[in-house]
Amino acid sequence: MSYIELLQAHPGWFLLWVGLLGLAVGSFLNVVIHRLPLMLERGWKTECREFLGLEEDSDDNQPLSLSRPGSRCPSCGHAISALRNIPLVSYLLLRGHCANCGVAIGMRYPLVELATAVLSLAVAWHFGVTWQTLAGLLFTWVSMTLAMIDFDTQLLPDQITLPFLWLGLFFNLFGLFTDLRSAVIGAIAGYLALWAVFQLFRLLTGKEGMGFGDFKLLALFGAWFGWQMLPQIILIASVVGALSGFSLILLRRHEQGKPIPFGPYLAVAGWIALLWGQQINQAYLRLSGL
Repeated sequence: MSYIELLQAHPGWFLLWVGLLGLAVGSFLNVVIHRLPLMLERGWKTECREFLGLEEDSDDNQPLSLSRPGSRCPSCGHAISALRNIPLVSYLLLRGHCANCGVAIGMRYPLVELATAVLSLAVAWHFGVTWQTLAGLLFTWVSMTLAMIDFDTQLLPDQITLPFLWLGLFFNLFGLFTDLRSAVIGAIAGYLALWAVFQLFRLLTGKEGMGFGDFKLLALFGAWFGWQMLPQIILIASVVGALSGFSLILLRRHEQGKPIPFGPYLAVAGWIALLWGQQINQAYLRLSGL
């Protein structure tokens, strides 16, 4: 019996493995979400100083990567040992406080880990032991990362969006989610759709309504799922974004006129398309009588 057949015969063990993997990946995503924007900002500053002929900033000489330095308490800087860095478990055992200084650690870290595990389980449950699950897990983790980075910094790094756009096209060489023709058209249409909205909004208002990263993110979704999924992704993201923004303003948790990142809502809509996109399109066609 092959490994895949063994997992198919014991779906409970498969889901358990995916859940644990999701927790571990969620812990790593916390690092990426926090450090990648800092790494990009440091790189941009270095390039600007080199262009202007300025001296290097001593603060930028400190090593910073996704692996260095090791995990530390955000309050006291105490290094976190491996035994105290177990995803979700360590947070619960320490009751959400640093073992060294006792300062409370934000709920965001375990919530990202838990959300990554739950979403990973949903993908595994939906697709089963298939190559679609593997691709869907990668898509889920990337969507989570981009959504959180955009929420924090209003950035959608090319270092993530562009490689995964190409990866979607590669997967669809084998028809994993759609045919290659639909994927290529989806990538083109995804970019141009939001680019056209951006240009029209700027023409009418003189302001920029969104960033170029949003164009690339929708192109990524088009490359993964085909052009047929783009209308529902745009519609779901727009509705959820509008309701969320209106709610935040009513609750006075967001200032009027301050930009609201669109990436998180696109990511939510893209993940919905991953699991239920075909059913949503079919339901729409039935209701419209097409």
